[in-house]
Amino acid sequence: MNTSQGLQAPVAHRAAEHPPLVSVVIPCLNEAETITECVSRALDALQSNDLPGEVVVADNGSDDGSPELATDAGARVIHEPRRGYGSAYLAGFAAARGEYIVMADADLTYDFAEIPRFVEQLEEGAQLVMGDRMDNIHPGAMPWLHRYVGNPILTGVLNLFFRTGVSDAHCGMRGFRRDILPVLDLRTTGMEFASEMVIRASKEHLDVREFPIEYHPRGGESKLSSFRDGWRHLRFLLVHSPTWLFVIPGTVMAALGALIALLVVLRIDVFGRSWDLHTMVAGCLMLIIGVQVVSLGLCAHAYGKYFMGERDPWFDRMRARFKLEHGLLLGGIITLGGIALGGVILGIWIDRDFGTLSEERLAILAATLIIVGLQVFFSSFLLSILGLRRRS
Repeated sequence: MNTSQGLQAPVAHRAAEHPPLVSVVIPCLNEAETITECVSRALDALQSNDLPGEVVVADNGSDDGSPELATDAGARVIHEPRRGYGSAYLAGFAAARGEYIVMADADLTYDFAEIPRFVEQLEEGAQLVMGDRMDNIHPGAMPWLHRYVGNPILTGVLNLFFRTGVSDAHCGMRGFRRDILPVLDLRTTGMEFASEMVIRASKEHLDVREFPIEYHPRGGESKLSSFRDGWRHLRFLLVHSPTWLFVIPGTVMAALGALIALLVVLRIDVFGRSWDLHTMVAGCLMLIIGVQVVSLGLCAHAYGKYFMGERDPWFDRMRARFKLEHGLLLGGIITLGGIALGGVILGIWIDRDFGTLSEERLAILAATLIIVGLQVFFSSFLLSILGLRRRS
């Protein structure tokens, strides 16, 4: 305690003379066991490396005396009543005055002596600097489920969807330039905040760098819920990637359904047996659902582009190549094809003097074409309506 009070004066003195260069932001929810040590270590790292700075503790509704302990240790404490990891950090970032912000948890899992390394990367031009824990995890610091399943899978999915290239997407110790906050436009309030920051930085093509850091066993009680927070991360990744959530699954489903329907109509044997009416129904159902899912994906891309300011090169290329009239023409042709096929069935029925009619395959195909054609036709109009928001 005495050490932290001794450190507070010179750091605060520098902050009074000039705006701090570095703001260390620490979220806190009932971390009485560790918050004093965290603030003291952060202040010591700033002073020993002659970095003008401050420590901002974003308290998230602690009832164990953590805010008072943080203040006594030399931190500036701000209060955020809305619960959530992201909520605490957003409040802390808003209160930070430094040109650079270094974020770290209040449980002693991260070494605050690493702060100068983050600042060094930022001074060299990096906009976001990530720590990479995965090769330096101390015994007992991370459950095996997180180390070998959760984090690798979620980081792999994030890199697959957004091509971020980071090795540890959920490391909680990071540094960034405060002036990129308006560009990141961070909004999430929970643990998925960690993924949002990386995704937004990747979409905005920021200079993202990383280097190895150590990860220590935590002090105090963990607030992380493995499955709930893991699902929130995965859900966030999916809803921010319409291509992987809608377009790719929908395209695969539609293509497979069309192939199945075609094989049945042409009476082509597969696996040594013929496939009949029930297979035809299944194939056509897959085709209809697949087309609808793709349509939803295109609308999601349009919404992200026009209403959320997303950068979407793929959608820009598609928009430049295909216009409303192309969709209307395609939908119209498919619909007319279904109607024409219905006319063929009617002709067969007339030719049989309105007697027995057994053209179930053609009838299902005709209905499917009409449904798909109308889906394409009206989805094209919906995309055009969303495009009215487009800025010239």
